[in-house]
Amino acid sequence: MAQPSRHAAMLSISNSNPNHTVAAEKPQPTQQIQTIAQTTPGLRVPSNRKTIYDRHLNRSRNAESSRASFAFLFAEMVTYAQRRVTGIQDLEKRLNEQGYPLGLRLLDLLFYRTISSSTSSSLSSSSTSASPPNRPLRVLPLLHLIHGPLWRLLFNRPADALEHSVSPDTPNEYMITDNDPLVNTYISVPKEMNQLSCAAFVAGIIEGVCDGCGFEAKVTAHNQPTEMWPSRTIFLLRFGDSVMERENILERQGVK
Repeated sequence: MAQPSRHAAMLSISNSNPNHTVAAEKPQPTQQIQTIAQTTPGLRVPSNRKTIYDRHLNRSRNAESSRASFAFLFAEMVTYAQRRVTGIQDLEKRLNEQGYPLGLRLLDLLFYRTISSSTSSSLSSSSTSASPPNRPLRVLPLLHLIHGPLWRLLFNRPADALEHSVSPDTPNEYMITDNDPLVNTYISVPKEMNQLSCAAFVAGIIEGVCDGCGFEAKVTAHNQPTEMWPSRTIFLLRFGDSVMERENILERQGVK
């Protein structure tokens, strides 16, 4: 009995040389990779095969970024956060969320550079008793870390003031003042949005640093202009109840 033509065609394919079939249907892997590399756009890698990720973290420690570049980038960030918002509070919340992860990473970078500088100074000096700094355990050392080293890392200068709430009802509130915040320098706020503070981005950075150190806090930015400083901004830090309870315990134990 004669076999159907379809079955005969299948037998002829199975009996043929499989190497010739694969070579006819699929190109060689090397040729395929070369074709993709030539047609697909991507990042340009320098001739030495090194990118910004290969740069040492302390190499650009004293380098300053262009203010024009920062102003353009931050203006685009504000424009992106302004899309599909319902009000000023929603916009400030989005700016806060953009700055929060930056604060977590800046904390690690700050301690890395501080430890590296203290280690190099101890090696150059005759005494070897110098120890690298630890993460703060109390609220006041944390605030001094934000007021001084963190502000210098971000804006090349310390903050202008650090205050504690004098009201007995709010012992968990602290205030950091910046008379001329860089994030508000090149931002023009319309009159109908005069309550908007784009420094909420910096408030998110502060909040990320506090959470990274184990201090639960809510940070908000408030415009408090004066005749001399029209862009004066106060960052209000409200620490959680668990933080203040731990603060009281450490204070009774004499921990600094």
